[in-house]
Amino acid sequence: MSKVGIIMGSISDMPVMENAIEVLQGFDIEVEVDIVSAHRTPEKLFDYAKNAHTRGIQVIIAGAGGAAHLPGMVASLSPLPIIGVPVKSRNSIDGWDSVLSILQMPGGVPVATVALDGALNAGILAAQIIGAGDKCVLDKIIMYKEGLKQKVIEGAKQIKK
Repeated sequence: MSKVGIIMGSISDMPVMENAIEVLQGFDIEVEVDIVSAHRTPEKLFDYAKNAHTRGIQVIIAGAGGAAHLPGMVASLSPLPIIGVPVKSRNSIDGWDSVLSILQMPGGVPVATVALDGALNAGILAAQIIGAGDKCVLDKIIMYKEGLKQKVIEGAKQIKK
């Protein structure tokens, strides 16, 4: 079974990260969720990042606010694809500090970065990465995107009434 790790720096990030959890569960992808703080639990971060692939995790989604070092630090240690979710937290500078901390990674340490509070897109991107090698997941993504198309078509019909 496909598996995505979802980590966040604090429980306060959970309302944002729930969007990734829900969309992945909708694709029948197993989700492992944990709190891993880059600054308060660095030993846990090292262990998580170095060993996630040994537990069957295929992609890691890391959400963080403020300085937002979690996604980049995990990317520096893990062989897995990392998707960073910048979270607009109470100690954030309108979220820009989080966006730039995750986006501006040095060469050789990539982090795919989604929009501020964009955990939904992070979940979809994780599913698409897995779907590249798993036809069952790919078929569910195709159906999901068809559903998005149908919502737009229905909306267009409604405004013309």
